[in-house]
Amino acid sequence: MHEDRNDERWAGHVRQAYDTIADDYARALPDTRAESPLELAMVEVFADRVRDAGTVLDGGCGTGRMARHLTGLGCQVVGVDLSPGMVEQARRLSPGVDLTVASLLDLPFGDATFAGVLLWYSTIHVPDDQLPGLLAEAVRVVRPGGSLLLGLQAGEGSVDLSAKYAEQGHDVTLTRWRRTADEIAAALGAVGAEEVARLVRAPAFEWEGEDQAFVLARRSD
Repeated sequence: MHEDRNDERWAGHVRQAYDTIADDYARALPDTRAESPLELAMVEVFADRVRDAGTVLDGGCGTGRMARHLTGLGCQVVGVDLSPGMVEQARRLSPGVDLTVASLLDLPFGDATFAGVLLWYSTIHVPDDQLPGLLAEAVRVVRPGGSLLLGLQAGEGSVDLSAKYAEQGHDVTLTRWRRTADEIAAALGAVGAEEVARLVRAPAFEWEGEDQAFVLARRSD
């Protein structure tokens, strides 16, 4: 699925924002310290399902911290991200991981390429009308029976993050969309993936202002 002109504005904002904050992001989040044991357990379940089945795509890989975590769990990982700045950091920090600049709305891979796809907080800047296309792309590149795992802030509506980043000295335009586990499960079901399990937890860290949701799904045969 290819981005059209209506998509270019929000995608450009996301790309510019993460190019701007890439250095700070890499320093602040070098590993999985921002994850609780609960969601790391979900990641381990995902890794168990895909480890011996083939390569995993870390979609929206950022600076590569989850790609490195999956590699540590014995997975072979390929990563893509919209931001060249984030991919540059990921390449510096994640030797041996194949990393590409690409949009999740137009993945540069053939059908049924991967054993699984991780979308770890990488759908949160995608407007509601673009989410179905993104999920359809993720399901397209997963083999029948393969797994998908999504993490996101749970809730409803959108949050303007521009002021937050301005406090840190960054002039960016960035919006975050919150969605419920029910919404994600239904959206996945509509594009050919069935929910296997979910986790919704209360805020566990001082920087979290909402619940966090995690949905594990399986591409239908």
